[in-house]
Amino acid sequence: MKVTASTVARTIVLTIALANQILTASGINPLPFAEETVYELLTALFTLGAAAVAWWKNNSFTEEAIEADEYMNTLKEKKKKEELCR
Repeated sequence: MKVTASTVARTIVLTIALANQILTASGINPLPFAEETVYELLTALFTLGAAAVAWWKNNSFTEEAIEADEYMNTLKEKKKKEELCR
């Protein structure tokens, strides 16, 4: 099973953002050098951004999903070639 690097990266970023958000909500400040208001704003933006990207992208973890992605890409390439030939 070959999970793409971008899928792994998005998953890691989302995990870090969620952990950071939980720590902040628990009163633990992982970045002690930031002012509280700025820190909370940046954390919220980071979490929202990571969640939006993770939700929007197709994160294929199973072998079947990865195979389906490859098939979809093949169909898209075939369609592009057909459109170019017209």
